[in-house]
Amino acid sequence: MTRRSFLWCVLALLLSACALLYIGRFTDIDLRLADAVFDVGANDFPWRENWFFASFMHHEMKAMCMGVGMVPVVSLIADSVLGNTLFDEELRRRLLIVVASAILIPLTISTMKGMSVHHCPWSLQRYGGFAPYLRILADAPPTVSNGHCFPAGHASSGLWIASVAVFWLPRSPQKALIAFVLGLLPGLALGLAQQIRGAHFLTHTLWSVWITALIILILSKLLTKCSVQEFG
Repeated sequence: MTRRSFLWCVLALLLSACALLYIGRFTDIDLRLADAVFDVGANDFPWRENWFFASFMHHEMKAMCMGVGMVPVVSLIADSVLGNTLFDEELRRRLLIVVASAILIPLTISTMKGMSVHHCPWSLQRYGGFAPYLRILADAPPTVSNGHCFPAGHASSGLWIASVAVFWLPRSPQKALIAFVLGLLPGLALGLAQQIRGAHFLTHTLWSVWITALIILILSKLLTKCSVQEFG
């Protein structure tokens, strides 16, 4: 990654973070979208236990994304067993970035989620639950326990796939951008499924995307300066 590309990425992350903070603090987009999938008459999210969203998208799709993540892991292990003869150093480094992304992105988001005060939509008073709605950066009332629902953890099972963009860097930044966007789609689909079920707000997923982009950028910058042997 060139210095210029890196600086553009940093600028994009800063601007997008500002946009997400504004949306979360000063708009009701999250609530309006959650309202749209909430059944007031039944006082519940009707798609919450739907087979496609609750089983396929929540379990099978997640398992498939994890299975895909094993491909670069097994590839690097096979390369190591065979004396580093399968890949050249550049390809090996890019595979390492993908493997590190597959581990660090879900781990980071899961850790942040575990410390979060925010509750999932279906636990909010607005939707028949017990917890108050909190905007981003707000503190939870002392009488309410932490909700552990921000950012979107389930989406991170697929968001790491966006790291395949590094295979086109630095030679083809446009193709890398396309690969990055396409690579986000599985995670976005998982996040959307959870939103329809009432398990997350839109901004929960968007912040997971932001964290994903940040981690991939950091890994790309670090590992393009170091050889794979230095990390092994």
